[in-house]
Amino acid sequence: MIEYKTKGTCSTRITFSIKDTNKDTKVHSVSFKGGCEGNLKALSLLVEGMDGQALIKRLKGIQCGRKGTSCADQLARAVEKALSEAG
Repeated sequence: MIEYKTKGTCSTRITFSIKDTNKDTKVHSVSFKGGCEGNLKALSLLVEGMDGQALIKRLKGIQCGRKGTSCADQLARAVEKALSEAG
């Protein structure tokens, strides 16, 4: 399980796993600590099994109000970091 400490959002941590397949990497078991519970449960369900690169492309840069980031953006950054560290 990968754990990512968020920055600039109401949620404080994201945990998830990444599984490699022959063609891509799939994101699984996304869970947020804190934040808007209903929205983050929905986001977790929507990205379940999604290709990591597609998730990054779709969610990176989304902002929540004037924060300059969002829980979705933080998830994209967490997946991007995990994929870059995996090589």
